[in-house]
Amino acid sequence: MRARIAAAAARIMAEDGVEDFATAKRKAARQLGAFDTQSLPTNEEVEAELLAYLALYQGEESRSRLQELRAIALGVMRGLASFNPYLTGPVLKGTASRYSDIDLQLFTDDRKGLELFLLNRKVPYELSELRRYCGDEPREVQVLRLEWDGVPLTLAVHAAKDERSALKASPGGRPIARAGIGAVSAMVAGGG
Repeated sequence: MRARIAAAAARIMAEDGVEDFATAKRKAARQLGAFDTQSLPTNEEVEAELLAYLALYQGEESRSRLQELRAIALGVMRGLASFNPYLTGPVLKGTASRYSDIDLQLFTDDRKGLELFLLNRKVPYELSELRRYCGDEPREVQVLRLEWDGVPLTLAVHAAKDERSALKASPGGRPIARAGIGAVSAMVAGGG
């Protein structure tokens, strides 16, 4: 049942644009009639199924979209270089589907400077907050949602001092993978 839920959750993420693993797993479990939440797969199991699903059912489209999103992300990162940007999420991991946002982490103590940067370029954005963890210490993170070249973009703005720390989505979770401008540039140049 665990493997079936992982496969169904991967399909939901790829086809329906659901980006949250927990939501996709719960929806898949309901569809399969599995009400025992103890049998839910890990995010890593769903991610492995998602990579397989994208390769099998969206092969060339998925590779092309991923390359396009990475190129756009690199352009945004270069434009936001003074705010120390890092690519994270599905575009970095290679699990981006046709509905994926580009997720960036920025590390700056000049949050108003970032907002002015966007306002001066007439880029509208929505502001919210989320909780992340630096080690086991909670941090409130400002999140800006906007569109760049027609692609949804999420900017999580962290304090500059947290750049060298392992950031996590939950206290017991794994550190969030991220790549700087050099690494993303190499990915785009290498076509992967």
